[in-house]
Amino acid sequence: MTRLILASASPRRRELLAALVEEFDTAPSTVDEVLGADAVADAEGLALAKAREVAGRNPDAVVIGSDTIVTDGRRSYGKPADAADAFEMWRALRGITHRVVTGVAIVGPEGKRVGHSVSDVELSALDDDAVRAYISSGRPMDKAGAYAIQDSDVPTVARFEGCYCSVMGLPLFRLRAMLAAAGVTTRDPAESRPGCADCPERA
Repeated sequence: MTRLILASASPRRRELLAALVEEFDTAPSTVDEVLGADAVADAEGLALAKAREVAGRNPDAVVIGSDTIVTDGRRSYGKPADAADAFEMWRALRGITHRVVTGVAIVGPEGKRVGHSVSDVELSALDDDAVRAYISSGRPMDKAGAYAIQDSDVPTVARFEGCYCSVMGLPLFRLRAMLAAAGVTTRDPAESRPGCADCPERA
């Protein structure tokens, strides 16, 4: 049986990967998330760097790396540095359609595979007080763009087009295809996540 490792400490990515496979380990990467001018290249490059770094310590395993970047076409946004940075991200992204790019990579004994998923997102028109209250909850502080699509109680997202799971942090159907090419058997994520049945990346 192939040993799988998720190169991430993210509880969201663990939750998502559990829709594909029952057993996997986690080993957070120590790669610094430095962003450049190209969100797709950065997302794929960071995902691959994370997978490679963990694979170097686990050469017999298949390692999954992922990275999510938010971009408004002019600037890329990773995780906020502090509350003030999170608020500025909201001010920049609120009221416009922006893109969420999630890169995913697998590295194993048979080589590497890299891909990405792109979704369009529009944030809810929260006023400044609501944004500050959301930030003070601490929930957006470890998320690209300072929001999470799954925080429906706020709510953060008014509209999106693309893969919900990719916006959340791991494009399941894209990853499933990559794992299948590497000989790893997975489940259909729609079996445990009904929303995945309508994912545009399912085909």
